[in-house]
Amino acid sequence: MRSKGSLTLPIELRRKYGLDNGELFTLIDLGEGSFLLTPGATRVDALGDRVAEAMSQAGVTLDDLLQTLEEERERYYHEQYAPD
Repeated sequence: MRSKGSLTLPIELRRKYGLDNGELFTLIDLGEGSFLLTPGATRVDALGDRVAEAMSQAGVTLDDLLQTLEEERERYYHEQYAPD
């Protein structure tokens, strides 16, 4: 690892997977010092961007989503575990 955090992949891996300069990677923290490095952005990243854009267009904030989630959890709990 270099001083600015860049990593160098061996030429064998770059050739094997067709990786070029400027290639984007997704780093997934697996915990306990392990991580997974995959070329390109994951589908989850792309979908997350689409959700963020849709939320922005609809004027919905993260706080709105969290509040609705809490309300739904309460409703579900009462329906499933504490019926009247």
